[in-house]
Amino acid sequence: MAPARDRRTGFSRRRQYGVFMGYVLAIAGAVVGAVLLVVSTFNPPAFSALRVTVAGMTTPVSSGLAWVGSGVAAVPRAIGTYFFVRQENVALHAEVDRTRALLMRARTIAYDNRRLRTLLAVRDRSVDPIVTARLVSSTASSGRRYALLNAGRWSGVRPGMPVRGPDGLVGRIVETGPNAARVLLLTDGDSIVPVRRTRDGLPAIVAGRGDGMVDVRSVNATNVKFAAGDLFVSSGIGGIYAPGVPVARVLKAGQDSVEARTFADPDTLDFALVEGAFMPMPPRGPIPAGPPPAP
Repeated sequence: MAPARDRRTGFSRRRQYGVFMGYVLAIAGAVVGAVLLVVSTFNPPAFSALRVTVAGMTTPVSSGLAWVGSGVAAVPRAIGTYFFVRQENVALHAEVDRTRALLMRARTIAYDNRRLRTLLAVRDRSVDPIVTARLVSSTASSGRRYALLNAGRWSGVRPGMPVRGPDGLVGRIVETGPNAARVLLLTDGDSIVPVRRTRDGLPAIVAGRGDGMVDVRSVNATNVKFAAGDLFVSSGIGGIYAPGVPVARVLKAGQDSVEARTFADPDTLDFALVEGAFMPMPPRGPIPAGPPPAP
């Protein structure tokens, strides 16, 4: 059965009551408005008191509505602030990363500058400096410990010359080419350096172990005690290394032979100084003629 097309209010009591209440509220609003208009015109003080009273009664409702409105308005603002803060946080993190990279580079440059200044000071104090050159490589993981120097015979480098860095002795030249030289490091098994202990002048030798460390061994004495932290410098015996160059520091206390670490680490060196031998071999002179034959 099709629904009735008649939409008159008489078919629904609820709609009748709704329409009636609408009329009543409209008439009541008009009457209240007229009364308020008359009161405001003929008795302003009474209208002001009435207005204040109504304002006081509606203030809690207005405050609640204002709080709800501000809360609703704060939602998009909070969302926008979150995304803005997130973007700003990402930008700040990127800036921190860039600053950290610059700081590390500046620290590296400052470290290199300190090492170069120290090496220049060593060169100024050196009696017979030959050349300052770069250590381009070293055999840190091999059983033989060598380093390659980018200076050779063209720069005056010869076999037997000592090589030192800002921190101490590195080794000596064993092979030379026109523009490169091979350095035998202190840690090589064939390296032996005469040394003395700084606190009492005890003579000893520093011998390479081939594993990145050296042994400090007593000379012509037994039951010699070594303490951790003992410092040894070159003694000048042998004529190759000048006296007083830092060589090694003892790691653990022991007797007669102890393990030590060299002051100069070739793996961290950029530049090294080649010096002339402390007591170079005298040049070969002419062979003297034999005694004259007997008449």
